[in-house]
Amino acid sequence: MTELLTDRSDWTLTNCSIANALDVIGNRVTMLLLREAFLGTRRFDDFAERVGVSESAAAKRLGELTAAGILERRPYREPGQRERHDYRLTRKGAELRVVLTALREWGDRWASGDTEPPIHTVHRDCGAAVHAEMRCTEGHLVRRRETAIAVGPAPDPITPADTAENEDR
Repeated sequence: MTELLTDRSDWTLTNCSIANALDVIGNRVTMLLLREAFLGTRRFDDFAERVGVSESAAAKRLGELTAAGILERRPYREPGQRERHDYRLTRKGAELRVVLTALREWGDRWASGDTEPPIHTVHRDCGAAVHAEMRCTEGHLVRRRETAIAVGPAPDPITPADTAENEDR
């Protein structure tokens, strides 16, 4: 059986997966660039225009997403033009779809005021709405009250240095 975390005094989250993910995708421009990639945007100029950022801001963030392996650059050339690159989601990037879907659904519910959502995701085969939801590995739908936090394979134990640091605050 998995050991549940019940006492926070023995561990810390210095190696937190949420913090690590936010280091890669955790700013507004990056999330909006990802939104555009999922909506089919491929070309640099289109990313900058649709997100409403300067070319330098778009270049910086697209470069970071490429370096992180979330997007890949693919060369293309229009007749009579120089070679350019478009951006495509990698498998790693495509796995962020559920994250963006959940964030969009939360925004529809809690951050959009009285306006109706501008877009939603539907199943191509039947047209039904698609929603992000939590399921266990057995396939059961899991509600928040049915969850608990468990010790992972590499918890961060509190060291004597951590304790002394907290006492100084």
